[in-house]
Amino acid sequence: MCGLDCMADSTILEAFPNPHVDRNYLIVHTAHEFTSLCPVTSQPDFATVVLRYVPGDRCVELRSLKKYLHSYRNDGIFYEDVTNTILNNLVACCDPRWMAVETAWGIRGGIDSVISAQHGDPGVVPA
Repeated sequence: MCGLDCMADSTILEAFPNPHVDRNYLIVHTAHEFTSLCPVTSQPDFATVVLRYVPGDRCVELRSLKKYLHSYRNDGIFYEDVTNTILNNLVACCDPRWMAVETAWGIRGGIDSVISAQHGDPGVVPA
């Protein structure tokens, strides 16, 4: 899944029982200091990662999420791969009813990029 040099460790992720499993509710976590490396130039890439999800039986534990995102710091990985790998690993961790991951990347060469990926039924997302 990750690029050739990817060392991100999905085993870091932990979940806890959803205290309101009978209700569809939206959780939003924003990580403003995500870093990885460009796989072509090895220069640092900076992004804001926004995780939105409607939990199923489990919620992602924040300390483990922070450590997991930090584990990308030295990885040479493309934006598209980062976004989809994070989504895949979080879905495997907590099996949400719906989840979306959006990465907004800092400007490089006059271009900024936003990558979005989602899983599940968007019809369960509360208005």
